[in-house]
Amino acid sequence: MKLDQKVVLITGAGGGIGQAAVRKFVSEGAKVMLADINTDITQPLVNELGAYRCACVAVDVAEADQVENMVRTTVDTFGSIDVFVANAGTEGKIGSIMDTDVSNLDKVLAVNVRGVWLGLHYVMPVMRDGGGGSIIITSSGAGVQGSPNTAAYNTSKHAVIGLMRCAALESAQFGIRVNTVNPGAVETRMMESIEDGFAEAGAGDFRAMVEAVTPLGRYGQPEEIANMMVFLGSDDSSYCTGSVYMVDGGNAT
Repeated sequence: MKLDQKVVLITGAGGGIGQAAVRKFVSEGAKVMLADINTDITQPLVNELGAYRCACVAVDVAEADQVENMVRTTVDTFGSIDVFVANAGTEGKIGSIMDTDVSNLDKVLAVNVRGVWLGLHYVMPVMRDGGGGSIIITSSGAGVQGSPNTAAYNTSKHAVIGLMRCAALESAQFGIRVNTVNPGAVETRMMESIEDGFAEAGAGDFRAMVEAVTPLGRYGQPEEIANMMVFLGSDDSSYCTGSVYMVDGGNAT
């Protein structure tokens, strides 16, 4: 197993990609802390997979004291953090810059950017003191392209690529690798929300439009994103840091 006895902390563990990542990391031998804003989904998943392998903690990733507690709880429970998957995110509202309120921007940036920064701030010292580790930040295909009516989301996903590159340079001397995974359209609740938002805005069949411009012609599955996360968390990617990994069916080409 690629991650036997490694300790993995995953935020947004209750979402579609998060749950797939939890299952994949556990299948590769890891001990996993499931972090999410509530435990309604994560606790049943812990019960299913086994408390000897998993635990969960409630966290609002935009709140510094809660992120600090999440990291401390992980170390207290499992002894270390070898892999950190900064996966928590929110899509925000669909609408143009002119027509959406600034509060939408503030909420999206708080979760998607501040949340990642706080995770790095509290996890990196643990990894440094433990001799290294791997950090995987969930960006998006929206992190490398512009699109109308999703400016807040796209901005946040561009921003975490910048955070990743800075963190990779700062932490390489400590044996810490930092990369982003950039999913395209994936079969998750978030994508359903985005589809509904575009439909309400009169944009037609959003899924059909996305599939039409995706070379592989389909949405991705959460497990396909989780596979890339496991690769980046394992020693298979031991010479990989500071990079953007697209998992988008070729949509960014």
